[in-house]
Amino acid sequence: MKLHELSDNEGATKKRMRVGRGPGSGKGKMGGRGIKGQKSRSGVAIKGYEGGQMPLYQRLPKRGFNKPNRAKFAVVNLGLIEKFVEAGKLDAKSEINEDALVASGLVRRKLDGIRVLAKGDVKSKLTLNVTGASKSAIDAVAKAGGSLTVASKAEAAAE
Repeated sequence: MKLHELSDNEGATKKRMRVGRGPGSGKGKMGGRGIKGQKSRSGVAIKGYEGGQMPLYQRLPKRGFNKPNRAKFAVVNLGLIEKFVEAGKLDAKSEINEDALVASGLVRRKLDGIRVLAKGDVKSKLTLNVTGASKSAIDAVAKAGGSLTVASKAEAAAE
């Protein structure tokens, strides 16, 4: 197959309607915009406009605050970690750290760290080392005979 033989599937692309190209085109003269009025003219953005009255989105008070430098964690449930151990993608005998979780494909990327939550059951004796974990996740891992270590923020920043 050569470059000039490549073509898109039938019906995958649709030709653009060229408006204002004469009466024979079916979209001539006013180009489908009707007669006069604001919408028939160019450069009009009507969405939030209320005829000069202050628009609703500007009349309502602003609320809340988005912290610009907040930490964003990748979240993993214990049940998923257990599934990956059973499937042989994670080794329960060695320490499971954030790099191991990424390498196994359980987490796509670390972001500011990985946080473990307690959803799901744990049967394996796991040794986990992550940036964050819920209290119930730490208890669940300890109950199964393993340990879950949470690295402090200073250690995570040093890595």
